[in-house]
Amino acid sequence: MQTTVVKWGNSHGIRLPKAFLQNIKIFENDPVDVTLDNERIIIRKVNEKKHKTTKQRLIDFYGNNFEQYAANQKEIDWGKPVGNEVW
Repeated sequence: MQTTVVKWGNSHGIRLPKAFLQNIKIFENDPVDVTLDNERIIIRKVNEKKHKTTKQRLIDFYGNNFEQYAANQKEIDWGKPVGNEVW
């Protein structure tokens, strides 16, 4: 398929057929990654990162045995309040 490069504001753009984008599951306003490889322009859909659960974040930080680590933690006594702290 052949298309034309057109001016779009201060940049240039290329129109892609809807069927092409639907085939690779890219839709309007989807983030894409555009890279240059020698004389090729490569467009890839960005895999959106989903929010991690608290458990996933703890595993990332402490490792798979985070529950054992948490069970061994003890409360720290910082002493009596000094100043206007409300406890």
